[in-house]
Amino acid sequence: MYYEKNVKNNHKVLVTGAGGFIGSHLVEQMVLRGASVRAFVRYNSRGDIGLLKLLSAKILKEVDIVMGDLRDTEAIRQSVKGINTIFHLGSLISIPYSYIHPREVIDTNNMGTLNILMAARDNNVVKIIHTSSSEVYGTPKYVPIDETHPLQGQSPYSASKIGADMIAFSFYCSYGLPIAIIRPFNAFGPRQSDRAVIPTIISQALVKEKICLGSLDTKRDYTYINDTVEGFIKIAESSKSVGEVINIGANFEISIGDIVKKVMKICVNSFVPQASMLMAVMRNLPWFRNTMPIRFQIDSLTLKRLPYSARALSATGL
Repeated sequence: MYYEKNVKNNHKVLVTGAGGFIGSHLVEQMVLRGASVRAFVRYNSRGDIGLLKLLSAKILKEVDIVMGDLRDTEAIRQSVKGINTIFHLGSLISIPYSYIHPREVIDTNNMGTLNILMAARDNNVVKIIHTSSSEVYGTPKYVPIDETHPLQGQSPYSASKIGADMIAFSFYCSYGLPIAIIRPFNAFGPRQSDRAVIPTIISQALVKEKICLGSLDTKRDYTYINDTVEGFIKIAESSKSVGEVINIGANFEISIGDIVKKVMKICVNSFVPQASMLMAVMRNLPWFRNTMPIRFQIDSLTLKRLPYSARALSATGL
C-alpha cells in the first residue's frame, strides 16, 4: 500500500518525457529537492536531450539520462528498475500531428503507457503519476470543468490520451497499482515553445508593431509552470491521490485579449514600444476549429483535498 513520503533525499524517480516543457522543469525541481533522478527522453540520432539541455551544468550532471522509445518494452523495463516513483509525462502531444499520423500517436501514447504500467507492476513501484491532458474533455459542455466532465475524443491525440487514462485506471483496479492521473491545464513559463499562445504574444510584443492572433475572446485557465510542477509533487507525495483523476489549474479564467493587455503593459513599463492588437482571420483547419473552445476554466474536486493551490495568472509569471 502506498504511504505518504516526501519525494526527496535520494528518493529514486523516473521522469518520462523529461525533455519536454513540464518534464524538464520537473527533473530540475526533483534534483533540487535531493531526489535521484532518471530522465527518459526519446532517442534521436543527434543525441538531442530536448529542453534538458537548458538546465544548469550543476543540475544536469546529477541526472541519469536514458534515451529510448516508450514503445520498446525492454527499454522501459530497464529504466524502471530500482525506481520508487514514476512521473509518466512521455507522449506524442501535437494535435495537428495526430491528424497526419494517428497510428503513431495512438501507438506511442497507449502502448508506451502500457509498457510503463507493466514495468511498474513487476518492479513494485511505490507511486505512478500518469499525465493526462485537458484535451480529453474536448469542447466543454459546462464550465468550470471538473473531473466528472464527459470525455470527448475530438482528435486522435485526445482519443489516445483517453485510452491511456483508461489503461492506467484499469491497472489501479485490477492490480492495485498506486496510480494517480493528472490533467494539467495550460501551463506556461520559461522554456515553453513559441507555438503556445503566451510565448507567441510576448515574442510578438517585443519585436513587432502588431500582435497577430486568432480570437481574442477565447478564455483559458493558465497555470505558471512552477505551480504545475508543485502539483505533480504534492500529488506524488499524497496517499489521498491514489486511484484519483486530478485537474491541475488555478481555477481562474482569462481571455487571450486580456493577456495581450497585461503583456503590453509590462512592455510599456519596461520601455519597450507598445504594440497594437490585430485580430487575424480564423484559420480554416479542422484541428483549429475543433480544439479551440471559447471557455476552458477548471474546477478540481480532488485537488481541493490536497495541500496545494496554484496562483492565478499574474504579471510576475508573465
